[in-house]
Amino acid sequence: MPEAVGEVVEGRSAAFFDLDRTLMAGSSGLPWARAATKAGLVSRRQMARWGVDALRFRLRGSTDEATEKLLAEIKLIFRGTSARQISRMAPEVLVGVLPRIYPEMLEEVYAHQDAGRPTFILSAAGDELVRLLARILYMDGGIGTAYEIGEDGLFTGEIGGTFMYGEGKVEAMRRFAAEHAIDLQASYAYSDSASDLPMLRAVGNPVVVNPDEDLARIARDQGWRVMRFEKLGRRLAIAGFTLVLAVAGLLGRHRIGPWKGQTSRSRVLRARRS
Repeated sequence: MPEAVGEVVEGRSAAFFDLDRTLMAGSSGLPWARAATKAGLVSRRQMARWGVDALRFRLRGSTDEATEKLLAEIKLIFRGTSARQISRMAPEVLVGVLPRIYPEMLEEVYAHQDAGRPTFILSAAGDELVRLLARILYMDGGIGTAYEIGEDGLFTGEIGGTFMYGEGKVEAMRRFAAEHAIDLQASYAYSDSASDLPMLRAVGNPVVVNPDEDLARIARDQGWRVMRFEKLGRRLAIAGFTLVLAVAGLLGRHRIGPWKGQTSRSRVLRARRS
């Protein structure tokens, strides 16, 4: 499992934060997709489709089916790609992520730190991005999904450890707690989605942030703390969703039609040869 960033301050409790729709508005995957498109790793058509998916995620949260589909696509894109090329995308991705960090959530992070609790990001996003973001936000660590790199410096297309989703986050939390004398029952966890119920139930103090409908209902039944502050963001997302659908339709009619049915990588290779 990837190591967390920074020097860990041992204590009896800690605070664990999901990233997408919890620490930040929307998905960190969209800034990554923009950078990947600029680098020639994905086609404009796929970028448009991911834009629709990202806005749908902004409105409704994640599902297991959508997450598994996205993971399969990411693994395909990574296969045979230089790890150095992916790492060089990090500054551009961060430019898209940092303005989306919720001020309200930074206040939560700082409150925990002032109370002596280490703070960590747990996210299905790429491990390098998560660790770098944790360092920039002056948090104690971050654990994301790592992808396997071969001896040739190219990604193999396989996950290099635990997929940081669902029970995978709990596995990371329990291992981290055991290594650093953290009492999970005294700890806090923050998330927006029912897909993170294992993470929320692993601690004594779960907090739901701008929850989807399923999680809001569960939080109400369980008496969990609920934070809501994204009414404007949801209205903007709805408007953006309509716009992206229109743009995607134009791209499909005028730019990408001949490539239908090919994988992302084959589209890029053909474009480079032509």
